[in-house]
Formats: sequence, structure tokens, C-alpha cells
Amino acid sequence: MATVKVWDPLVRLFHWSLVACFAVAWISADEWQDLHELMGYTIAGLVAFRLLWGLVGPRYARFSQFVRSPGSVVRYLTAIRKGQEKRYIGHNPAGGAMVLLLLLSLSLLTLSGWLGTDIFWGEEWVEELHELMGNLVLLLVAAHLGGVFLASMRHRENLPAAMINGRKRAPSGSDHH
Repeated sequence: MATVKVWDPLVRLFHWSLVACFAVAWISADEWQDLHELMGYTIAGLVAFRLLWGLVGPRYARFSQFVRSPGSVVRYLTAIRKGQEKRYIGHNPAGGAMVLLLLLSLSLLTLSGWLGTDIFWGEEWVEELHELMGNLVLLLVAAHLGGVFLASMRHRENLPAAMINGRKRAPSGSDHH
């Protein structure tokens, strides 16, 4: 089966580093503050890198390739519900929206963590905001995993493997590039 290169090494390194850092930050949250803070700063740096890479990286890493209008996202979600969604070589409209939601929520999570340790230390509202954002990120991760699973099943394609090896099945006539 023919494949095409989609995810460049830096996107893949970013993705799996973010997964690892968030998992360690979540596990260490109330147990190991120094490690938790280190993971938070690392996540902030990863997000900053991804924002830059979304502007200057290769084709499928660029925001211009996968950020769609809200109407396009709604139409795609409607097509999913009907079992009529097209396969995308890069991110589909829902996946693109999820990337933006995750980057935004991770930015707010790390900002609230920094505020709670450096500027508003001990302020209950900052701690509650940080915990709320952490829970929101967990919810978004669960939705992301559900979307990856659904798209993998519907399009008969192992998307987690593609995020490891960078390759997806070559496009057919009905696929969206």
C-alpha cells in the first residue's frame, strides 16, 4: 500500500513530548511540586514552539492547512454523524479545531499555573482556575482520543501509527488534501 509523508519529525516529537509532559504534570500535581512546575514550563515551551511551527513549518504542520471556519467544522461534524465524512490527509476540520482548543487550553493552564506560583501565590481563585483548566484539558484529550479512534475505524487507517512514523495511506480520488 502506497503511503505519503504527512507529519514531520518535529510535529511528532512535539506531540509525544506534550503527551508525556502533561501525563507527568498531572500525576505529580499534588505530590511533587518542582517536577509539576518543570513540566508546566516545558509544556508552555512546547506550545510556543507549536505556534511558531504552525506558521513556518512544512505543509501539514501549518495552521493555514488545517484551520477551517466554524461553519466547515460544523458541516464536518454533521457529516460524521451521518457517516459521510471525507478522509483528510492532514487534519480534518474537527481535528484542526481540536488542535486549536488544546493549544488554547494548554496556554491557559500553564498561564494559570505560573500565576499561581509566581504572582498570585496562595490565591484560591487562581488555584481553582488552574484545576479547572487541567480538567478541561483532560476532557479535550478524551475527545481527541475518541476522534482519533473514530477516524481510524471509519477510514481504516491507524492514526496513532501515523503520528509515530509520520506516514498515512496515499490519497484516493475522494480524499481531501
